[in-house]
Amino acid sequence: MGTVLTALCALSTYHPEQNPALAGEGVYADVAVQDKQIARLVGKMPAIAALAYHRASGRAASPPNQRLGYAENFLYMLDSGPGANPAYRPHPALARALDVMFTLHAEHEMNCSTAAARHLASSGVDVYTAVAGAVGALYGPLHGGANEAVLRMLARIGSVGAIPAFLEGVKAKKEKLFGFGHRVYKNFDPRAAIIRRVAEEVFAIQGSDPLIAVAVALADAARADPYFKDRSLYPNVDFYSGLVYRSLGFPPAFFTVLFAVPRVVGYLAHWREQLVDPDARIVRPQQVYTGEWLRPEVEALGERAPPPPPGAAGESSKKSALAPVFGEVPPSNAYRRRVAGTNWA
Repeated sequence: MGTVLTALCALSTYHPEQNPALAGEGVYADVAVQDKQIARLVGKMPAIAALAYHRASGRAASPPNQRLGYAENFLYMLDSGPGANPAYRPHPALARALDVMFTLHAEHEMNCSTAAARHLASSGVDVYTAVAGAVGALYGPLHGGANEAVLRMLARIGSVGAIPAFLEGVKAKKEKLFGFGHRVYKNFDPRAAIIRRVAEEVFAIQGSDPLIAVAVALADAARADPYFKDRSLYPNVDFYSGLVYRSLGFPPAFFTVLFAVPRVVGYLAHWREQLVDPDARIVRPQQVYTGEWLRPEVEALGERAPPPPPGAAGESSKKSALAPVFGEVPPSNAYRRRVAGTNWA
């Protein structure tokens, strides 16, 4: 994701004619200019993702093949080899499975990263920076990294027989249940049902993931338990997607990139909506101050008593904003090595 974010930010330096900070605030008033940036970003994202993938693999990404479809071309850039064999074709069922995954992830209302895109767009910043900011928000484990958390949870459970004890741990607040529940869906996430079917298609070619039995049994057990039903905790889109991506051969660190590639389409739709809104103005959320209204006069900084050390008797559980307590930052071993040397100058 660091590679993807860096590449998105760098794109704005290649297209200064579309940067409102350089070309003037009205540059995006022309719909043709908007269209050009949308086409550029949607087209370049798979190439950027393939570059990031092979930066980790040590191999070279193949140039795009414009005769192929969107998801198929992405797989081509990953797998056709350093010689860019034009005769290579990804398996059509796997390309279709990835296309379905991309479609399901392309847009989903006002989530954290989409809100970040609109926030940035409201400032008039160039579209590449706005999208990079949204992708940065997507990088967070509570947002785009949820399917990776599901895989770690399933691996920790390990077997179908361990599910009852795990669910009891969830009820006792000792375990976290990832891949269940959603702010929008208060029953079964319809995208999860589609991805479950896609998983079977991928497993038929790639071989079944050993964790799928644990996933299916966990989903069935949770859906039959009144505790989870009463709280509207049903499998969501993240529950099966990580299994599909792992079966397709992608490492967990790449899952968020696979989320970002299609979600750029949604970001751009919101970016354009922000531009054409006649009431659009810079976003500035309001705050309601609920702190202390009047404070007594405090002594000068040099006259204040030092704060008690952390954990000392009588220390208030709520730290004073006027006397923050900072922990000691120990020097690293690399620092110790540097200062242990001799200055020969």
